[in-house]
Amino acid sequence: MRTWIVVLLWACMHLSVDAISLSRGPVRRKIKELEEGKHKGTEALRRSKRGWMWKQFFLQEEYTGADYQYIGKLHSDVDKGDGTVMYVLAGEGAGTIFVIDANSGDLHATRTLDREEKPFYSLRAQAVSKKNGLPLEPETEFIVKLHDINDNEPKFDKEVYTASVPERSHIGTYVTQVTAQDADDEMFGLSAKLTYSISQGHPYFSVEPNTGIIRTALGPSDMDREQREHYQVVIEAKDMAGQKGGLTGTTTVNISLTDVNDNPPRFTKSIYQFNVPELTEVGKPVSTVRAVDADVGRNAEMDYTVVGGDGLDVFDIITDTKTQEGILTVKKPLDYEKKKSYTLQIQVQNTHPDPRFLSLNDKEMATVRISVEDVDEPPQFEKSSYIFKVKEDTAVGTFIGSVSAVDPDIQRSPVKYTIDRHTDVDWIFGIYAGNGSIFLKKTLDREEFPWHNISVIATEFNDPQQSSRVPVYIRVLDVNDNPPKLASFYETFVCENAKAGQKIQTISAVDRDDPAGGHRFFFNLAPESSVRANFSVRDNGDNTAGILTRRSGFARMHKNTHLVHLVISDGELPIQSSTGTLTIRVCTCDRDGNMEMCNAEALTSTAGLSTGALVAILLCILILLLIVVLFAALKRQKKKEPLIISKEDVRDNVVSYNDEGGGEEDTQAFDIGALRHPEVMEDNKLRRDILPSESLYPPPPLRRTVIPSRDNADVREFINQRVQENDGNPTAPPYDSLATYAYEGNGSVAESLSSLGSISSDGKQDYNYLSEWGPRFRKLADMYGGEDSDWDS
Repeated sequence: MRTWIVVLLWACMHLSVDAISLSRGPVRRKIKELEEGKHKGTEALRRSKRGWMWKQFFLQEEYTGADYQYIGKLHSDVDKGDGTVMYVLAGEGAGTIFVIDANSGDLHATRTLDREEKPFYSLRAQAVSKKNGLPLEPETEFIVKLHDINDNEPKFDKEVYTASVPERSHIGTYVTQVTAQDADDEMFGLSAKLTYSISQGHPYFSVEPNTGIIRTALGPSDMDREQREHYQVVIEAKDMAGQKGGLTGTTTVNISLTDVNDNPPRFTKSIYQFNVPELTEVGKPVSTVRAVDADVGRNAEMDYTVVGGDGLDVFDIITDTKTQEGILTVKKPLDYEKKKSYTLQIQVQNTHPDPRFLSLNDKEMATVRISVEDVDEPPQFEKSSYIFKVKEDTAVGTFIGSVSAVDPDIQRSPVKYTIDRHTDVDWIFGIYAGNGSIFLKKTLDREEFPWHNISVIATEFNDPQQSSRVPVYIRVLDVNDNPPKLASFYETFVCENAKAGQKIQTISAVDRDDPAGGHRFFFNLAPESSVRANFSVRDNGDNTAGILTRRSGFARMHKNTHLVHLVISDGELPIQSSTGTLTIRVCTCDRDGNMEMCNAEALTSTAGLSTGALVAILLCILILLLIVVLFAALKRQKKKEPLIISKEDVRDNVVSYNDEGGGEEDTQAFDIGALRHPEVMEDNKLRRDILPSESLYPPPPLRRTVIPSRDNADVREFINQRVQENDGNPTAPPYDSLATYAYEGNGSVAESLSSLGSISSDGKQDYNYLSEWGPRFRKLADMYGGEDSDWDS
């Protein structure tokens, strides 16, 4: 690190040039040149007047004295010492951090300063006159720079570092790097020159002094994770290049050794001993072996194998990936009576060996001894299943086949046989308990059940709990015991204009039997057939036959139906045959042989409607009839209800008009009497509000039917009840509605609007039609107020 030496030269402005030592050659030559230039008339160099004698001041940081720290003296050459010059300070910290004596120009710092906080300050000074305050010289800037001292210790980037390095690493293997910083001035002295050292972690690790790089310091044999995995290393950083008196900072580095596969797995035992029951299922685990590996993770994964022994083909071993244990399993069934013990040689090794440590990963061997335990076993059948064949016409009691089972144990307990009746619910087969012979108990029918699957149970006499079962499959062989029949019901017709030898139908047959060589059917007319002269049968040789006409011309009116009897036989022994009847209709056809007309029976048959189809059609018709009936009933219910539903719901309305309308003619349209008694409505209704002109038409004789006055008891009782109810509750609205209307009084130009006044004043008007309602109106007047005379009018 470079060393900077700063020398401060400070001179007072009143020193004369004569007092300066001129011992230096360059200074003497300079003065001589100035003097020579003064005496010459040529242009000479002249010394410019300096108003200030300084450019920079230095101040030490972290000053701890009681008084203000003296920085230097400011002085101008215009100051003659007579007290007329005053010094003024401005700039960073002027008046607070830095103060100046106005008379003498002495500069001081008022408090301790920290270079790391601010390394220098820029200030301005000026000399002014005390008399008028005017500046005597221009303002000049200078700098106060802080001298650094070693007051900051190194600080690391992290308080704790974490690192790792593989175990078995060679000396000098890189681990990690630590870095520290020093806030002091690295350009001044050695305050920021750092040196790294290790104070804790020897002798396993080392650190480079200048870089802070940490490396391993021991060889592979000493850096073993299985011996020690974690290390804590303390690193120091010291300034002043490590010299005495420097400041120190520390950090901690936690270093872990990562695992490498440098250890082989080892069995916990050299010999393992197990007992295995002889009835252990194939593939089922019987026991486990364990090996341990000092490594961890992927390096501790291992594989187990069976490499030798007399049980190499009987047992196998697999690895449990979670526990890293070896699981022994059975590959073949065990039999205590045949072999009672086995010996295995097993091996374990790492799944992912490290090539660098193959010499350490030698294969580990162990011995496994397995003893087979005797178990009371159930009887064992000679076969896993049995298949027997029997003809369907075999007689009851006939022997079909036998099964055999023995007790595999040394005792050889006797065995009895039974049939599982859940598999033979009809008790078709039987079995002899002593020897396992199966016989027939019921007749067989191949066409119904071609196979019978039953189970036979073998049980020890001495221990009924020990039993086993075996499936027995019995195939029923076919016997020709079913005759062939027509394949379907044929609907056949012949045209009246048919020609001789014309084929009118192709028929085929079916047979429930299943001969080994396939079916072969033969078709012939029955000997007793009466239509031999009309139709013939031609066997096609492929289990089909054609029906042919033997003559020309058939008369539908003469005979519309012919019955043809056919004999169908098979080719197996014993030969089976049956007779079928073919119905042939006679129909009228066109020239191309297309049917045009048949008799009613033929049409019904040709339609091909079966009994089910006819039933479906009838059901549809019934459903449609029900829909029609329901629709009519609903329509009747929707009819308008009559005006008066019951005797209790009677509402009398008095209707009149406030317009010059139709008068009595209109009033009659709302005549309650007509609504209550429509049978007494007048046949001829005349408008009483319009009188015919006598000059044009002679008045016809006035004829009226006198309506007898009848006192309706129901109406009267109804009104009385409503009057009593309203008298008891004056706040309730009246049940009967009363409409009052305005009318033009006696002084009206239009005169009265009443239809009563439209007739001449001779008083011949008949008012008998009001006789029935007069008493009722008077009762309404009692309810709502008013005089009877008002209602009568």
